[in-house]
Amino acid sequence: MDWPTFSVIIPTYQRETVLCDTLDSLLAQDYPHYEVIVVDQTQTHQPDTEQRLTELAQAGRITRYIVTWASLPAARNLGIERSSGEIVLFIDDDVVLPPGYLQAHARTFVERPDVGAVAGRVFDRMKLAEQKDLEIDYLPPEAMDPGIAWYHIDLVHTTQPQQVLTARGCNMSFRRVLFSQFGLRFDERFYGSAVREESDFCLHIRQTGYIIWYSPEAHLVHLGEETGGCHDISTRSLRYQLFFYHNHFLLGLKNLTLGQNLRLFGRLFDCHVLGHAPCNKDPNPLKVISRGGFYLWGLAYAAYTLAITAGRKGRLYPQSAVIDHPL
Repeated sequence: MDWPTFSVIIPTYQRETVLCDTLDSLLAQDYPHYEVIVVDQTQTHQPDTEQRLTELAQAGRITRYIVTWASLPAARNLGIERSSGEIVLFIDDDVVLPPGYLQAHARTFVERPDVGAVAGRVFDRMKLAEQKDLEIDYLPPEAMDPGIAWYHIDLVHTTQPQQVLTARGCNMSFRRVLFSQFGLRFDERFYGSAVREESDFCLHIRQTGYIIWYSPEAHLVHLGEETGGCHDISTRSLRYQLFFYHNHFLLGLKNLTLGQNLRLFGRLFDCHVLGHAPCNKDPNPLKVISRGGFYLWGLAYAAYTLAITAGRKGRLYPQSAVIDHPL
């Protein structure tokens, strides 16, 4: 088989040993042509981590860029613009890859010219026991409706290859033509943990004529470390709550029709504010009022973001702000 070349991009923030383990897992892959690009948003690593990253860079096994900002979408964009592979693959900085992982991603692109992106399967380490109970063969038709798809895609594990609406950011790959010919980039206005940034990007693929194909064969284990990651806030913080709603509203206001937005915003309110299934949040009236406040604040903030960034095409961070170039 004529395997395409790969650029594997790893955005990282405040990760130490687990980042090195992820790189070891990737560099152990038996694949003929791939480059590894680390976009490092950590200003100061622990000595052992820094030594390991420096050794890998000096040996030419990785290319490392250290940047002055922390933004997952911006890190993805920098990786896209500094890479050269025919296929661009994104993984997180806390994953474990099985043997043959890159071939599994590549095989779909070779066999399916209509596929522009491959969504790989993700096994979350903290939820492995319950994931077996959530397995289904195929997603329902509602999972292709961007107004409510997220409540189907996020809650189950599908076992069969099929067309899907989006991919998970820790395990997704794209044909370079999406970036070079169609000019697609990740929207850097998705703040904080950047929830929904990959969904926003995948919605734009529909305009290119390519489809997104789910490949359960292209699987990995996501460790889900509680500290670090490609964001700079705690999931328990007030900022996280604000950015969570902001990013959902930004996704809808940018991409969806009125009817789709009504479904998205209504389900967001029912599940995350009122706490109904499948979110199952605390029904305490004070908690509901608090979540409702963040919901309204997030909507206003998303509208404000769109207004003040008009004309910037979702680009906020300077790609030239690299303080350490590849050796």
